[in-house]
Amino acid sequence: MTSVEIPGFTTDLADLEQSVGVKLGPSEWAEMTQELVDDFAEVTGDHNFIHVDPERAAETMFGGTIAHGMLSLSLLAPVTQRLLVTDAGTSINYGFNKVRFPGPLRVGAQYRCVAEITSVNEITGGKEAHLTATVEVEGQERPAVVAEKIVRFYA
Repeated sequence: MTSVEIPGFTTDLADLEQSVGVKLGPSEWAEMTQELVDDFAEVTGDHNFIHVDPERAAETMFGGTIAHGMLSLSLLAPVTQRLLVTDAGTSINYGFNKVRFPGPLRVGAQYRCVAEITSVNEITGGKEAHLTATVEVEGQERPAVVAEKIVRFYA
């Protein structure tokens, strides 16, 4: 997968609350490849035929192989990491409150990622940002992923 520049947002801890409503991305369109899906299957041990067997998968409602949900979810990392807090000593991916996979990400499809900062809260030693992040699929009404991601920034 090639690296692409994604429009981001830079702030500091004191002004992080003012970032609510800021949109990150979109990333550039990229193609989901069978090679990436196969590599993910090898790493995770998830060899479900809908991911790795194009002939069998062609007979399903998907009409071909699709990316694993967890692979699709991992595609959000570059766009959500575009929220840069300059005076944070460290930041961590704290988790997800909600993750949905409304539509498939078919092999050969073009996808891109977007995110929006939806809330910022004080936590002990820093601040917590909630982002709604989406993997959009070109020509498909329903996205492949919609997730509420939580990132914590510590002074």
